[in-house]
Amino acid sequence: MTTRVLVIGNGGREHTLAWKLAQSYHVKQVLVAPGNAGTAYTEKIANAAISINDHTALSEFCKDEKIELVVVGPEAPLAAGIVESLASAGVRCFGPTSKAAQLESSKQFAKEFMDRHGIPTAKWRAFTKPEEACSFIMSAGFPALVVKASGLAAGKGVIVAKNKEEACKAVREIMQDKAFGAAGETVVIEELLDGEEVSCLCFTDGRTVAPMPPAQDHKRLLEGDLGPNTGGMGAYCPAPQVSKDLLLKIKNAILQRAVDGMQQEQTPYTGVLYAGIMLTKDGPKVLEFNCRFGDPECQVILPLLKSDLYEVIQSTLDGQLCTALPIWLENHTAITVVMASKGYPGDYTKGVEITGIPEAQALGLEVFQAGTTLKDGKVVTSGGRVLTVTAIRENLLSALEEAKKGLAMIKFEGAIYRKDIGYHAIAFLQQSR
Repeated sequence: MTTRVLVIGNGGREHTLAWKLAQSYHVKQVLVAPGNAGTAYTEKIANAAISINDHTALSEFCKDEKIELVVVGPEAPLAAGIVESLASAGVRCFGPTSKAAQLESSKQFAKEFMDRHGIPTAKWRAFTKPEEACSFIMSAGFPALVVKASGLAAGKGVIVAKNKEEACKAVREIMQDKAFGAAGETVVIEELLDGEEVSCLCFTDGRTVAPMPPAQDHKRLLEGDLGPNTGGMGAYCPAPQVSKDLLLKIKNAILQRAVDGMQQEQTPYTGVLYAGIMLTKDGPKVLEFNCRFGDPECQVILPLLKSDLYEVIQSTLDGQLCTALPIWLENHTAITVVMASKGYPGDYTKGVEITGIPEAQALGLEVFQAGTTLKDGKVVTSGGRVLTVTAIRENLLSALEEAKKGLAMIKFEGAIYRKDIGYHAIAFLQQSR
């Protein structure tokens, strides 16, 4: 128990990473920068007041504080080159380089890469002029209704239009009104795929691919998958829609092919690779790649990891993943439900007091905090997605019932959450009986 680890980020994903790393007997302390109220004062976890954008200062901090490993949660620091900056200062950092992270930071790069390596994906075209994009939408021989800002837009840069007019309106909002700033200078127009969406993640050391159990998140704000798109309102894992055979197919045709392709192009990919996949009647197709854990998927995947996360990360960084493949908890399901601020994903009030977290934890539930901070010793809201309640049980229905008990105990004014997380899987399981 000698190692100090630094986790970069401040969401529910980062609280989960810190919680899992703190379980390792190798780890003495986990610091989180900037962290939240959930990572501020637990036994082995504390927050660090250090800028994550100033890589030189961060490198110095890691040396001064004897940090032996940095784990990056969100995509923006990866795209900004945090891994190579820290590596050049002699600090081990878990995540892809900025060049490898282009799989997420440039949707155009990702689509061209998939075409080069025969990875199944939706038909697409990229445009830098709005009128050309709209002309393509109107004349394409397929439903060209998915409009994406090519750059990073905090998970919100994708618009799925109901018709061609709405798709052209989305193009104008992104390219002329600059809804996502510089991220929308190039737009990618894609075919609308039909099917069920799943998240398939893996650990990879640049050669070996170790898939995680497949998850499904719920992007819409309201029950029944209605309302505006969000960063994610809940998730469950494993997703029963993905059989063992199908997961093997996804591993070989998508994840391994992507890792091998990056290796061939002299841009080895190390870290977590996340494929958002549509299960179409023609087989699995990639909607997007992400270069890190999803949020809230992280909150249901890591609680099912039996292996020591610190050891898995070290073997990944050493290029020895094949000798230490992660082991997962079998015959259990994890579900997480997001509690969000009133008004999210639009404007919302901050500074609202939260009560009931210890009571929910006393039921054996995990509460991973996100948009929270401490004010006068009290936990208050500071973001749109405030926290997630995770339950792990033998089956999905009992996990959902347990999570609901915890959600009923946690109170803050205007809190919103969905009570139907996992209903796709419940319907699938009832159909397949």
